[in-house]
Amino acid sequence: MSEITASPSTRKLALEKGVDLEAQAKKLGRRTIGPEDLESGGAAAPTGDTSYWAVDHAAHGPVTEEPMSRFAQVAARNLAAAQALIPAVTHHDRADVSGIEALRKAWKDEAAARGVKLTALAFHVAALARCLRAFPRFNASLSADGTRLILKEYVHVGIAVDTAHGLMVPVIRNADRKGLWAIAAEIADLAARAQARKIGPDEMGGASMTITNLGGIGGTAFTPIVNPPEVAILGITRTETVTVWEGDVARPVPMVPLDLSYDHRVINGADAARFMTAYAGLIADPRRMMI
Repeated sequence: MSEITASPSTRKLALEKGVDLEAQAKKLGRRTIGPEDLESGGAAAPTGDTSYWAVDHAAHGPVTEEPMSRFAQVAARNLAAAQALIPAVTHHDRADVSGIEALRKAWKDEAAARGVKLTALAFHVAALARCLRAFPRFNASLSADGTRLILKEYVHVGIAVDTAHGLMVPVIRNADRKGLWAIAAEIADLAARAQARKIGPDEMGGASMTITNLGGIGGTAFTPIVNPPEVAILGITRTETVTVWEGDVARPVPMVPLDLSYDHRVINGADAARFMTAYAGLIADPRRMMI
């Protein structure tokens, strides 16, 4: 077997807990071990009737088993709770990204000189930060008993990162105070460290709202699950060319599909529509984000 992949801090924690990394890797069926894999306990707590899953699948044909990591089990439990407890609605929209692509092309040399990859996602983070300032109910959380709305004076944007060990959501702090170049550099840094499992717990909590971006993979729309205690989440899929009519003249326009899921206990449909109209306006005219 290949050598176990684990950070120095994970190895230290394993030593303190008396966990045999080789045995744990064999138990989990993989060679990459993180600190969450050293915690005691088994599967995530089930919700509802589990009899649907209590099936002898091997009775129907050959099967194999793959253990879920501790990290994946925690995520599954949180997602199941969110889906069960939040009355969520998804608002679908799209935005013209011609302006963003023109700026990215115009600033290509500057990006190279800075050593920063200026992705479209950086513009989305900047636009979302502005909208969270303009629409404070989106930058809020419900109290645990559901009787109070906690309005946040900071703007932190979570970025969902697809990694080999599960979905991670590092957070860009005070995104409303940062320029595009700083945001772009931070996205690259957080994504790289997430892939390497070098993101600390303090870097993944406290987001005002999360962006989940499937644009690099595909899709035309989806319904992202709100990540509590946040009250909304923004989904992005692959840009497509749409025919736009201006009188009798048709022109092709690159449009990005946008999917805003929100907690209906806090946000109404009209609120969501206004929020997305403002957001799409910033994406269509990105220079407004620099004023």
